[in-house]
Amino acid sequence: MSFSSEVKEELAKQFGRSRHCQIAELAGILELEGMLDEEGKLVVSNENSLLQTKYGLLLQKIFGEKQEVLQIMQTLHWDQEPYRSRKINHRRADGMLVQQTCCKRAFIRGAFMAAGSISDPNKSYHFEIVCHTLEQAQQLKELMEFFETEPKIVERKERMVVYLKEGSQIVDLLNVMEAYVSLMNLENVRILKEMRNSVNRKVNCETANINKTVNAAVKQMEDIKRIRDTIGFDNIPEPLAEIAQVRLDYPEATLKELGTYLDPPVGKSGVNHRLRKLAAIAENLI
Repeated sequence: MSFSSEVKEELAKQFGRSRHCQIAELAGILELEGMLDEEGKLVVSNENSLLQTKYGLLLQKIFGEKQEVLQIMQTLHWDQEPYRSRKINHRRADGMLVQQTCCKRAFIRGAFMAAGSISDPNKSYHFEIVCHTLEQAQQLKELMEFFETEPKIVERKERMVVYLKEGSQIVDLLNVMEAYVSLMNLENVRILKEMRNSVNRKVNCETANINKTVNAAVKQMEDIKRIRDTIGFDNIPEPLAEIAQVRLDYPEATLKELGTYLDPPVGKSGVNHRLRKLAAIAENLI
């Protein structure tokens, strides 16, 4: 089962305690996937069994056994013109339905159940809900922004897609929709990925430092051998001749270690200063 399916399976069991929240979630579903069938009944076009079950249970909780289309439309504050034209899923939710914070949560949950998806967090972070119109997308974007996320809108195949690509914001939205188990699963993936990235950064940094040290040592050896083979150590100042010989004797030693082999010992900066002077001498011999 995909991560997106796991989230929807969890959300299918979540219902608002209040009737107004249940109505808001119903609006989120119908406005993205609602349609009138041949008999004039309100149904969801998405064949996902979880959505079908959630839709049926919401109708039962809100309206009981008497589920008349006109009553549903009136409850959702719909006029009858879309009913005649069958354009059920091209409307924007009435602002009265999503005034309260709990109703905003429920509407987003319904919209995601109807037309949303989340990528596998092991591969990438991507949350999206596909809307029919720009007006729908803008309203959904505003509702998501209320919970301090930063969604964006993009057009795709004549549809408007509201999406998030930041892992922490997707976690926040899972919390908004009350998908708490999925939230924890995503957080665990994020923690592991961050640990791996941190280890990789440290390894890369250490590797870069090692390469830098090795390259510097190789260059120092080349400079020292050029001096030895061209003018000899007798023709350079004794402190420089001393560090040159030590470097030849200990080619893999760090600057700090090289300093301990001198008599008297010299600090890292002192060793580095002498090696720079040797490099300048070697450069003049080219």
